[in-house]
Amino acid sequence: MGDRPLSVQEGTRGSVRHRPVTGDCLAVSQVLARIGDKWSVQVVMRLTDGPKRFNEIKRSIEGVSQRMLTLTLRGLERDGMVTRTVFPTIPPRVDYALTALGRSLAGPVDQLGQWAIAHRAEIEAARVRFDDGGRSDVVALTSQDRAI
Repeated sequence: MGDRPLSVQEGTRGSVRHRPVTGDCLAVSQVLARIGDKWSVQVVMRLTDGPKRFNEIKRSIEGVSQRMLTLTLRGLERDGMVTRTVFPTIPPRVDYALTALGRSLAGPVDQLGQWAIAHRAEIEAARVRFDDGGRSDVVALTSQDRAI
């Protein structure tokens, strides 16, 4: 290894102990992948005030395609957060609503959104510093420091 600077991520300073991936970690990752995607969060928040039809949801979410909304609703339904109710009318009417599980997600999602809004200026300032080359995670170490 040369005398290149090492970063905190490489475990040279302030290292965090990494635990082996367990079934719980995998389960959490899968849940976060579902609820952390851009469209799922928006669908959940749109359904907090009651059931909605597909086109009503689509019109309320700027930029979502019909395909992405369909996939998102199916995923939320599969994970037990949304119900899909078909009414036997002509043409058939389909409503989507949050389940109790989905409603329990709305609060944390709203809190996360409030946190993002409250810290938006700090995040933007950090991005500017980072983009301007002011990386704070790179620590130059001497060869003596590396031996520790």
